[in-house]
Amino acid sequence: MQKIVVTLLIAFIVVPAFSQKKVENIYFHLYTDSLKKGQHNYINVDGQLANGRWLPLTTKDITLSCKEAEFDGNELIIPIDFKEEKVTVSATLKANPSLTIEKTIWIKQKPDEEFLPSAKEVMQGNKTKSKRN
Repeated sequence: MQKIVVTLLIAFIVVPAFSQKKVENIYFHLYTDSLKKGQHNYINVDGQLANGRWLPLTTKDITLSCKEAEFDGNELIIPIDFKEEKVTVSATLKANPSLTIEKTIWIKQKPDEEFLPSAKEVMQGNKTKSKRN
């Protein structure tokens, strides 16, 4: 009788705890609407768990790929001389390869118009105005 009780106890306590960690779906939650050339652009992928909670996913959990550029972990590196207007990124959950998503992301074409203050200006406390239209 004790074996049955222990087995049922394990089934009702342990199994639901593990099932809550199971990723049901994956989504891109990007921090920007375009990527910058010559920079590491973080590609944020989140997993939605069975209990509705969100889990940030890394390359331990997902495989990231892009035909047009290279990944370093979750960071997509767009070369400074990149000519295309957009890239297509895909993410596949390693624990369930049938969960794959794909997203086309535009590349920023215009140069930044903001100028950051120099180290000397920061140390002196000078305020520089950014150049905006």
